[in-house]
Amino acid sequence: MNLVRRLSLYLLAAWVALTLNFILPRAMPGDPAQALYARFQGRLDPEALGALRLTLGISDAPMFEQYMSYLGQLARGELGTSLVYFPAPVGEVIGVGLGWTLFLAGGALIVAFALGSGLGAWAAWRRGGWTDTLLPPLLSFLGAFPYFWLAMAAAWFFGVQLGWFPVRHAYGPEVTPGWNLDFAASAVRHALLPGATMVVASLGGWMLTMRNTMVGVLGDEPVRFGLARGLSPRRLFVDYALRLALLPSLTSFGMALGFVLSGALLTEMVFGYPGQGMLLLQAVRGQDYPLLQGLFLTITLAVLGANAVVDVLVVALDPRARS
Repeated sequence: MNLVRRLSLYLLAAWVALTLNFILPRAMPGDPAQALYARFQGRLDPEALGALRLTLGISDAPMFEQYMSYLGQLARGELGTSLVYFPAPVGEVIGVGLGWTLFLAGGALIVAFALGSGLGAWAAWRRGGWTDTLLPPLLSFLGAFPYFWLAMAAAWFFGVQLGWFPVRHAYGPEVTPGWNLDFAASAVRHALLPGATMVVASLGGWMLTMRNTMVGVLGDEPVRFGLARGLSPRRLFVDYALRLALLPSLTSFGMALGFVLSGALLTEMVFGYPGQGMLLLQAVRGQDYPLLQGLFLTITLAVLGANAVVDVLVVALDPRARS
């Protein structure tokens, strides 16, 4: 019942986000059609404003009627037309950026979480060893640098000076996007350097969190009970200590996974990577209200969805959370 209540709250929060996404742009002065019309600085006939409003789906109907139409459009996956990328649909623009962000930032997050949590658990299990002595201060030192600074330093040294990695865009101009090995190899090569900077910047945080949690878990009753039963060190480590220590990190991972969709803005700017962060920047610069709405909605629902999945996983991993 506790899980059902929490999932119901997520659904309520999603409805509130949808409603705010509808109200806020309509509470702002002007509308997307006027913003697009103003770019032409008098080169368009004033009558064209009405055509632009019709094209962008802007209506003078009663607010409730507009709201129901808005919900119907969302149910069909229609998010409007982008102004910056006019006349491309917002859903199509977000879909392209979303794919690159999931590939880069999502992949970097998974690697950092898995590697950091594994190192942290092992450091706590082998307290006093080299993993516990050397890695935490080293990774904390690297994590103290802003990740965009690490990105610029890595781009300059490994990309410009040594020429080992490309430093612009998500794939090379010599390949054709599609399901082929040349494109995949180019995309991976372009993602290695920005992805590595994101992993290095966040690895220390995941490791220290897992290590500190693991140290506390090793003194809990389930671990002491398993030790008294004479369980093997491997089973005690994996089935008891690691399973319990992973729960707080898993919650943090869910939050981070949701915010991945906002893109690694500064890293994407440094490397010219066409992800969600760059889309958000272009939308703000170009006053692209439909694209901003779509991005806000995508990020909000992703955060809520990720946390809902984490709640389900916590209940599955920890029987104490089921009551």
